[in-house]
Amino acid sequence: MATSESVASSPAGIRVDLEVIADLVEPRSRVLDVGCGDGALLALLEQRGRVDGRGIELSQAGVNECVARGLSVIQGDADRDLVHYPDDAFDYVILSQTIQATRNPKVVLSELLRIGRRAVISFPNFGHWTIRYALGLRGRMPVTANLSHTWYETPNIHFCTIRDFVALAEELGASVETAFAINATGQKMGMKMPWWFWNLFGQQAVFVLKR
Repeated sequence: MATSESVASSPAGIRVDLEVIADLVEPRSRVLDVGCGDGALLALLEQRGRVDGRGIELSQAGVNECVARGLSVIQGDADRDLVHYPDDAFDYVILSQTIQATRNPKVVLSELLRIGRRAVISFPNFGHWTIRYALGLRGRMPVTANLSHTWYETPNIHFCTIRDFVALAEELGASVETAFAINATGQKMGMKMPWWFWNLFGQQAVFVLKR
């Protein structure tokens, strides 16, 4: 269920949020990448540390790319199929740039917290100042580097801000172990910054949650 929105990439051509996530995962961890797309994150994790990586991906094309890379990935839907995984089956369950494309983000996040000891989520921040400008002054739905589709063709159906996501995590009783906002140049802003600053200048965010 990986979205096709464009997000910032590192000089190596890897999405910045995936680089951040890979740095957060400890070696020899059991990892499930939900909505793994073409398997870029799973491949990166295997390169950096000996992880036991699995993936679930909605599109057949994405599954085929993953299998061609030698990755263990099955076809499935985050909205329907996470219920089949047992509690604490993985050390990390990852959902990168996908939660906004699920039909019921609250249920999906709850399932991630159930089946993983940690849930790692990255998402585009709809509270960024460029989006506020487009809505407030131009009166148009924004098209940005991180939200590159027009309103009538975007795969995203549940836009949220960083503060919205924090409120949802609190509602589910999850604690934030660590988090980063990522600005337009791909630089990380740590948790010492106030939420309002993240919400205004972070184009995307990465959260590590625990029950």
